[in-house]
Amino acid sequence: MLDNHNGSDMVLIVATITLKDIPQTVHLALKRRARRNSRSLNKEALAYKEALACLEQATTPQIVDVNALLREIQEHRRSLPGRLSDRLIKAATDAGRP
Repeated sequence: MLDNHNGSDMVLIVATITLKDIPQTVHLALKRRARRNSRSLNKEALAYKEALACLEQATTPQIVDVNALLREIQEHRRSLPGRLSDRLIKAATDAGRP
């Protein structure tokens, strides 16, 4: 049991998996990475899995509700002080502002 510092107890449940028939080249590469990163083979495999999951999430196309996004942008712009006009943008550009 773990104490969550608010007076109640929490139970930590940890799942276990076993990998079989890993190609020797993959196993050796993972062992080298683990040694280089001062981690156990298990911790290195978990770190690698987490990195792959993050990469997959970052590269998976997401469906975007364009109308909701535009409403959010418009609400944010309304909350900002002042307004930018074409005249102000042109004056800033003419003055050398990128």
